[in-house]
Amino acid sequence: MASKVIHALYTDDDVLMHAVKKVRQAKHHIEEVYCPFPVHGLDKAMGIAPTRIAITSFMYGCVGLTVAIVMMNFIMIEDWPQDIGGKPSFSYLENMPAFVPIMFELTVFFAAHLMVITFYMRSRLWPFKEAENPDKRTTDDHFLMEIEIHDNEDELIKLLSETGAVEINIAEK
Repeated sequence: MASKVIHALYTDDDVLMHAVKKVRQAKHHIEEVYCPFPVHGLDKAMGIAPTRIAITSFMYGCVGLTVAIVMMNFIMIEDWPQDIGGKPSFSYLENMPAFVPIMFELTVFFAAHLMVITFYMRSRLWPFKEAENPDKRTTDDHFLMEIEIHDNEDELIKLLSETGAVEINIAEK
């Protein structure tokens, strides 16, 4: 069974922020807000929990550092030790200062690439995915607030018109 949603369109981001706060005060759940540009503080006003991508970034960086240390120890010390510039490679600790740039680069490489992959998987942004934007005007100059209807259609329409919505539509989700 398809559910019904209300799409309230706004033309100003300040009016949108005020509307989001009023809708949240009235204890309605906002499904999504579509914006043509990032609106500072909108996630907090909507009650969205903070992201944990920084934690995953740290873990991915630790994985990259571990891979760098194991790789350099195996390649330069165990598998094929070389005498470079009169400095023999008998132990990893003796040569660690020379390996610092490689450790740094692999830490950043792993953290950056795995964060991007995690972001795309978490956001369900696959290659060739169709856009889920309900109104094309939100890519230009309008803001759209989407609220699911639970037998409170008239109340929501009245509330949204009071908040300054320039257009209110009911759609199937």
